[in-house]
Amino acid sequence: MNGSQAEARSGGRGRPTVATIARLAGVSAPTVSRVLNGQTGVALSTRRRVEALLREHGYRRPDGADPVALLELVFHALDSLWALELIQGVEQVAREQDLAVVLTEMQGRLTPGKAWTEQVLSRRPTGVIAVLSDLTVQQQSQLATRSIPLVVLDPTGEPLHDTPSVVATNYTGAMVATRHLLELGHRRIGMLCGNLTWPFSRARLDGFSAAMDAAGVPVDRELIRIGPLYVDGGLRDGTALLTLPEPPTAIVTTNDLQAHGVYEAARQLGMRIPDDLSVVGFDDLPFSRWAGPPMTTVRQPLQLMGAMAARMVVALANAEPLEQTRVELSTELVVRQSTAPPRRA
Repeated sequence: MNGSQAEARSGGRGRPTVATIARLAGVSAPTVSRVLNGQTGVALSTRRRVEALLREHGYRRPDGADPVALLELVFHALDSLWALELIQGVEQVAREQDLAVVLTEMQGRLTPGKAWTEQVLSRRPTGVIAVLSDLTVQQQSQLATRSIPLVVLDPTGEPLHDTPSVVATNYTGAMVATRHLLELGHRRIGMLCGNLTWPFSRARLDGFSAAMDAAGVPVDRELIRIGPLYVDGGLRDGTALLTLPEPPTAIVTTNDLQAHGVYEAARQLGMRIPDDLSVVGFDDLPFSRWAGPPMTTVRQPLQLMGAMAARMVVALANAEPLEQTRVELSTELVVRQSTAPPRRA
């Protein structure tokens, strides 16, 4: 350890300064200032090196206040039980840690606005959990340089700056669901997808395709539809599939809401589930077991995902190392009464 590192680590001459960090990083003090202020014009590799040193040596802005005992939870949308399940997991950990939870809903937008960023930086919470949200490089840098940990839950893109993330085994879940239908004897299987720019949606389509390929069953692109992850999206796309000259005998969906839309499409067309059509959802939201008939679905550990993200944020806030920065939690196929062998002609 050289003299500058010892000085920064020990704090023997006070807290590390911008000049000290600049010397350790091999850059100018203005470059460190640009990183601290989340400004552009700094190479990504340099930004990462400076941010790592700021964290390692516990740099705090001269005007920095102690963190407020709350977790910021920012959602792309708060319009389903899916979000509630995640919130319950976060709140469980928050109660254990005597932290409050602040919710922000972006009304369908993926990136928080400038007002949100300014409010978070002003409050200086213990940490931020972003759900299906896409923070910009500048927003992530602003949080990092103010020692506000960020964890992404179900990222909408590849997290930047090695941001810790929590996801489920989306690929495996969809593959197991499709394999279940294939084992029942289905060969003409449809798939309702969400936005394919989202990694979880793309992974579920890939899992579906992999199961079909492994079984030697060609994927009929006419049976794949991309649409909103809501009941009305499932109703629209399910109707489109079920009114084809050769409709599918089974449909895999990207979430339970789409699956409920398929249920309604089948009802309107005079079809019975599972006699005329098998349906598999994804999430295992509480109401899905009370569907008519109870829904076969892939259980996603939503509460555990929320709790895991919260624990990671708390660990980072306490300067504790994470065992892994990308956590992938297992899914499980729950077989109920919406799937059965196809009706023989």
